[in-house]
Amino acid sequence: MIDVVTHPDLVRLHPTGHHPDTPRRLEVLLGSIDEWVEAGPTTREQVERCHASEYVDLVQSVREPTWLDGDTLASETSYEAALLAAGASIQALETGGFAVVRPPGHHALPNRAMGFCLFNNVAIAARHAQAELGLERVAIVDWDVHHGNGTEEIFRDDSSVFFVSMHQWPFYPGSGGPDDQGETTLNVPLSAGSGDEEYQDAFDRVVEPAVRAFAPDLVLVSAGFDAHEDDPLASMKVTEDGFRELARRSAALAPRFAAVLEGGYNLSSLPRLVSAALEGFS
Repeated sequence: MIDVVTHPDLVRLHPTGHHPDTPRRLEVLLGSIDEWVEAGPTTREQVERCHASEYVDLVQSVREPTWLDGDTLASETSYEAALLAAGASIQALETGGFAVVRPPGHHALPNRAMGFCLFNNVAIAARHAQAELGLERVAIVDWDVHHGNGTEEIFRDDSSVFFVSMHQWPFYPGSGGPDDQGETTLNVPLSAGSGDEEYQDAFDRVVEPAVRAFAPDLVLVSAGFDAHEDDPLASMKVTEDGFRELARRSAALAPRFAAVLEGGYNLSSLPRLVSAALEGFS
């Protein structure tokens, strides 16, 4: 089994009340995982490889519950939580592990928060891989139910990072449609109600050939579990076995891989789905 990289303080930090990204997500996951590796925070310098300094200042300056956009709440400890989440993502990258973190990251844009996300964890890890580990070609495979628009924007004009997003469409955030493509951007919009068969067909027919043609040194997975059949925020039908298979196929795409938790909001099913993904990644 691969390492789970996290920090127990992520249950306490970044309180969000009745928001879907509740601290209970981490609480139930850590309660279901026997062992994990404790991560430390990343540095501001690493965050600024993906985010504007003025935006980092804004997150750091929050002293009371503040809505940074219509969906994204920050508090006086959110900056600390966001640094820990990005730090765990970097550590998972270095060891080939799975960063089990919150807040999620793939909607975070270079200069603003969006969709529950403060800093783009998987993008920060990708830049660390290139800057510190000498891994030149990175592929990011995102199977969260929502389009990873923040990750796409950060790497849109970067030929060294190949970004793939499989997601429900049309759906929040409204991007990632069939015409939103690029040399190193591949969006795979799927209809509401898609399940294991549709995801695996799209992976075999579109995602795997494209990623293998790019020949990455590293694959990073934005592992969201909100495409599950019981998730309250979307309308997909992926099962526990489906996530196990997505994880297995994603991990096989490059010599090195790591994964970062994104969405997944049914507290009853989330531990089972993460456990299934861990089996697949292993």
